Amino acid sequence: LKSLSDMLKGKQGRFRQNLLGKRVDYSGRSVIVVGPELKLHQCGLPKKMALELFKPFIYSKIEMYGMAPTIKAAKKMVEKERPEVWDILEEVIREHPVLLNRAPTLHRLGIQAFEPVLIEGKAIQLHPLVCTAFNADFDGDQMAVHVPLSLEAQLEARVLMMSTNNILSPANGKPIIVPSQDIVLGLYYLTMEAEGEPGEGMVFGDMGEIEHALTQGVVTLHSKIKARYRYTDENGNEVSDLVETTPGRMILAQVLPDHKAVPFSMVNRLLTKKEITDLIDVVYRHCGQKETVIFCDRIMSLGFGHACKAGISFGKDDLIVPEAKSKLVEEAQKMVKEFEQQYLDGLITRGEKYNKVVDVWSQCTDRVAEEMMRAMSGASGRNINSVYMMAHSGARGSAAQIKQLAGMRGLMAKPSGEIIETPIISNFKEGLTVLEYFN
Repeated sequence: LKSLSDMLKGKQGRFRQNLLGKRVDYSGRSVIVVGPELKLHQCGLPKKMALELFKPFIYSKIEMYGMAPTIKAAKKMVEKERPEVWDILEEVIREHPVLLNRAPTLHRLGIQAFEPVLIEGKAIQLHPLVCTAFNADFDGDQMAVHVPLSLEAQLEARVLMMSTNNILSPANGKPIIVPSQDIVLGLYYLTMEAEGEPGEGMVFGDMGEIEHALTQGVVTLHSKIKARYRYTDENGNEVSDLVETTPGRMILAQVLPDHKAVPFSMVNRLLTKKEITDLIDVVYRHCGQKETVIFCDRIMSLGFGHACKAGISFGKDDLIVPEAKSKLVEEAQKMVKEFEQQYLDGLITRGEKYNKVVDVWSQCTDRVAEEMMRAMSGASGRNINSVYMMAHSGARGSAAQIKQLAGMRGLMAKPSGEIIETPIISNFKEGLTVLEYFN
């Protein structure tokens, strides 16, 4: 039996359940899947769902065209899903935006408007670049669809809520439609430069020659070459420069807007997530919104394409345990023994010993991590490492995570928050000892 206060309070209470959040007509929800071939202003809407959502519009259109004498007859047509109904549905949803919402809606970008594209299947397709704003991923998230009915509502959805009008985050004014994960990895791979690749030092006159050389295998994406880059200068004249670059970077330069504020030098470097964000920011500030949207869509497909072609993967052997590790650990252990002795001799207090030991171990962990990153980054003459690429590009993972996999796990904290004196010397690749595991 519910008390009066129970009826009012909490998530299932009167306020949150019935007054703040209501079930509404003209809405639906489904699982989301990725739609990499969509444009930024589009979302994929399942046909069956669209038919249900836009029913009244379809009835009136059918009657208007005289395909059915009454609404009742129109209803029958729709229920039977006659072929002509689909044509009318196409016509109804053209230029009619729908709102997509992902709970929890924590900022105003949690609800955005898109133009629906009819698709087969039962899942809603979402553009990869708007995932950051919705904080969405494709591990089974669901999203709700709402149809704005009146003309004013449609106008507001189009002018104020369209995903292409919400490029900047209201929190900090930086672009929020930034590439992440696969796209970043693909662009990083595309703009990499390597020594001793085939075709190094060759000179190319235009993009056509470079593409031809790439397909013939004369050069790779990472070969150091010289090429002519054509652009428009301040006076509107077409000029060209001979630049030292790589074929990969020339491919990326193809999608750059032709504007003096975004010179070739902006893509003639190794692009990480931060650099891509800055690049989009510059394009937005100087070239305007429309150019930015087109540019983002293009670098998205470029990033996905090259991440796929690169076929980046990693195995256990890509986690390189630094050779200097055992030496560094031994040194640290020797120093810890000295501090223990000093404490036993009464030269230092227990607190001082604790601080010194913790200091030594954290320095040791950092040095092991540095050595490991050096070994992975290819500074030792090794080929570029996939794990390092993922972390360095900002696609996934971080130095701290790789440190635990291939360096040493280092010092751990008790639940109370104080640091345990004995660190975990092993890493996940070598495997933890029983004592370390239960420490």
